Amino acid sequence: MSSSTEASRVDSGLIPVGISSCLLGEKVRFDGQHKLDSFVEKTLGRYFEFRPFCPEMSIGLGVPRRPIRLVAREDGVHCVSTVDSAVDHTDALRTCADEQAHWHQDLCGYILKNASPSCGMERVKVYEGDFPRRDGVGIYAATLMRNFPDLPVEEEGRLGDPGLRENFIQRVYVMWRWREMLREGISVGALVRFHARHKLVLMSHSIPAYRSLGPLVAGATRENLAEVSVRYLRELMVALREPATRGRHVNVLQHVQGYLRPHLDADDRQELGDAFARYQRGEIPLIVPITLLNHYFRRFPNEYIRDSWYMQPYPAELSLQNGI
Repeated sequence: MSSSTEASRVDSGLIPVGISSCLLGEKVRFDGQHKLDSFVEKTLGRYFEFRPFCPEMSIGLGVPRRPIRLVAREDGVHCVSTVDSAVDHTDALRTCADEQAHWHQDLCGYILKNASPSCGMERVKVYEGDFPRRDGVGIYAATLMRNFPDLPVEEEGRLGDPGLRENFIQRVYVMWRWREMLREGISVGALVRFHARHKLVLMSHSIPAYRSLGPLVAGATRENLAEVSVRYLRELMVALREPATRGRHVNVLQHVQGYLRPHLDADDRQELGDAFARYQRGEIPLIVPITLLNHYFRRFPNEYIRDSWYMQPYPAELSLQNGI
């Protein structure tokens, strides 16, 4: 990516996210068709700057083309033509992914086409003879995830699940904030502030990671900052892949309520407690207790809660907390 293009991306305010080209309506599939995803295009497209790419087109397979599939052989999984298994595209797809690293490194997320032998993230058919098993990963996708293990990656089909959708988009926003911190110049103080603003988010996903990352950040110095920051991001993104549960959310909500303790009377505490209990039972979505807490914090501001990304982790217009 050129420096002028990078500057334009930063100025746009949109988050750079890679995507399989067919999901944006490009007719690049083997049969000359596309798999346009309206949620991705119309909703996420308001916030993400998509970088469409089709590895099968990139390696010269063309449109229309013979379908490809994954096959298991003694030396591993290969991607071959369904018509002639001697036509092997495995190395070409791996090389293709490696050659895109110059723009992959700037991404904050990637949305892949499910079930694709090149782009599928998981459960892709792998043939042993005529009988497929569903435990494969597309060759391009596997190389991408190996090269950038911290990058949030998801398939468009799984984005239909409210919990998976919220989890992916939250991770994209965390990565975006991390990239912005790096762009502005990381320092020990910047890392401490980043962690402080994400502590409650982390608590909702993984208590062990919450307990381990605090001391890691506390031990950061100018001399070990580079090493600590690499380890911090790796452990943070692993922790955030763990789905947040209602129980952990309730623990965080109760923790947040503690900052209001001097200001709430018995009726206020009862109202919040009832909302937390109803949320834990699955009767109401997360947005209800979050909105109620935000109502109280508008009356009784708290700097730590105001700065925490837990209360407003992404644009409210995405309505992600309405479904979890």
